[in-house]
Amino acid sequence: MMALRERALVSSRSVPSLPKHVRIRYDPVRQAFAVLSPEKVFWPNDISLDILRRCDGRSTVGHIIADLAADYDAEQEAVAADVVAFLQEWSDKLLVKL
Repeated sequence: MMALRERALVSSRSVPSLPKHVRIRYDPVRQAFAVLSPEKVFWPNDISLDILRRCDGRSTVGHIIADLAADYDAEQEAVAADVVAFLQEWSDKLLVKL
């Protein structure tokens, strides 16, 4: 029987990082960054890439949100909703560790 994995939930205190099997690489042919995982390639937009680059295993989600809000001159509440939703989706797909 298969064991079910408990879903990790994103909070402002979560400290996201990229698992060892996930890499961000620049593709010179497409002149874009790709996120590589076993048997899958993702082509994130600039904002998604900014979020993923901040998933360093040291910064909390709260800190990432504050940095992005400052960088994009946006309200933290709006940034928080987008960042949490993005990280939750990627965590559910095992592309981000919490």
